[in-house]
Amino acid sequence: MTRTPVQTAALVVGALFLLVGVLGFIPGITTDYDTMTFAGHHSEAMLLGVFNVSILHNIVHLLFGVAGLAMARTVSSARAFLVGGGVIYAVLWVYGLVIDMDSSANFVPVNTADNWLHFALAVAMIAAGVLLAPRSVRAR
Repeated sequence: MTRTPVQTAALVVGALFLLVGVLGFIPGITTDYDTMTFAGHHSEAMLLGVFNVSILHNIVHLLFGVAGLAMARTVSSARAFLVGGGVIYAVLWVYGLVIDMDSSANFVPVNTADNWLHFALAVAMIAAGVLLAPRSVRAR
């Protein structure tokens, strides 16, 4: 079976999300691992010492990864994963910008590095979904 560029992109993005989700549960790669909480802004665990994570945050990455791998099977679902996932990450970026990071609203949790990574993911995923899909799928 030959994959289209949009399917390959969805597969790669899905695999990266799976990897990040797993790495978030590995002490050493995740600093202050012993402070990790299920959810909320009290988790001080940091993936690669930079990105604030919690059990919930890691599970979200794992679920996005599984979705990416599953949706890479067809052109239309791969595009939907990339564009839809990109929109979700754009919403997360805006959410992270407007909440007080020390409040209970920061339940994922996110920090400034997470916010800008979410922005980059949103732009990259939407662009990949739009630009890599065949013209016949883009026209829909």
